[in-house]
Amino acid sequence: MLIQSPHDPAFVQDPYAFYDRARAEGPVLYWQDYGMHAAFDHATVHALLRDRRLGRAVPGRGAAAPHLAEFDAVERYSLLELEPPEHTRLRRLVLHAFTSRRIAGLEEDIRAICAELLDGLPEGPFDLIPTYCQLVPVRVIARLLGVPEEMGPDLLRWSAAMVAMYQAGRDRRIEDAANAAAGEFSAFLSGYIEERRGDPRDDLITELIAAEDGGETLSREEMIGTCVLLLNAGHEATVHSLGNAVKALVDYSPAKALVNPERCVEEVMRFDPPLHMFTRHVYEPIEVGGHSFGPGDEIALMLGAAGRDPAVFDKADQFDPGRVKNAHVAFGGGLHFCVGAPLARLEMQIALPMLFEALPDLKITEAPQYADSYHFHKLDRLIVSAT
Repeated sequence: MLIQSPHDPAFVQDPYAFYDRARAEGPVLYWQDYGMHAAFDHATVHALLRDRRLGRAVPGRGAAAPHLAEFDAVERYSLLELEPPEHTRLRRLVLHAFTSRRIAGLEEDIRAICAELLDGLPEGPFDLIPTYCQLVPVRVIARLLGVPEEMGPDLLRWSAAMVAMYQAGRDRRIEDAANAAAGEFSAFLSGYIEERRGDPRDDLITELIAAEDGGETLSREEMIGTCVLLLNAGHEATVHSLGNAVKALVDYSPAKALVNPERCVEEVMRFDPPLHMFTRHVYEPIEVGGHSFGPGDEIALMLGAAGRDPAVFDKADQFDPGRVKNAHVAFGGGLHFCVGAPLARLEMQIALPMLFEALPDLKITEAPQYADSYHFHKLDRLIVSAT
């Protein structure tokens, strides 16, 4: 059995030491603080991500508490919370709109956004998170959806309030804020979807309206759930990944690390990913790591621990941007492999080289501190200087 508070300051700053101990002792152990078993090794995490005897949908899910009705209405239509056949149908329709062509077509937009933000960075020491890491992905999401970029502050506010629901130790204040944000975002999207029906544009919302497969189309609720997921999962993860990446690159050598941006990004995702825990519900009896599980049980898959497994990765605790074999699980796997992974990769492959090309002497001027936001792993602030 493990006892480890996710709020413990030492754990917040370095969860990897705990993961190493758990992996050596387990690798599947009961984590008392979460009231469930957790898998810490790569082999088990990789296998369970693909095992259809487990899934994301909550068995026998009932009505939400009244104060979470708006939040629940969005979550119920999220790809992340569904299983086949609903998941299969919805993902297929979403991919009709969220194509590789549309993602590749964003490259020039991403470059233009990065260039504009880099030109506007302040003088002297400044926090890179709100001035660059946060603004690149939210402006990309706005362009992707087709909503005005001036809505960036609203999108950031809604996203921050909703994703707080997945952090350890949520309370009624967090729940009320998330519910309000979900209601506001849903109301905006509902109106915007109707507007696009009568005035189609070259944006994702128009494509979602037009998406059809075998005569089936997306409902308004499914479109809203998809757009909210793209904002919350896509934007938040990329913000954290960019911040963690800059920290790792400055500690290493940006010029050397970014010779191959694709490999560098994959190594960042392995070495210091933005999401460390992803849970699964058990649907059928299963044996995992010497433990028996049955319907109603829940298992935590420790993505952050799997990426540091020495059984799979040579010198797992070292940042190696030239690493060739890099079968990390930071984007999940199986049916729930992150639908936004290609966009996140493209954003990072552009935003990181452009940052260090513009600021080749970038230095971190204050010791970076990770936020108490587990199971997200992100920097609270990243104070840097260009000289």
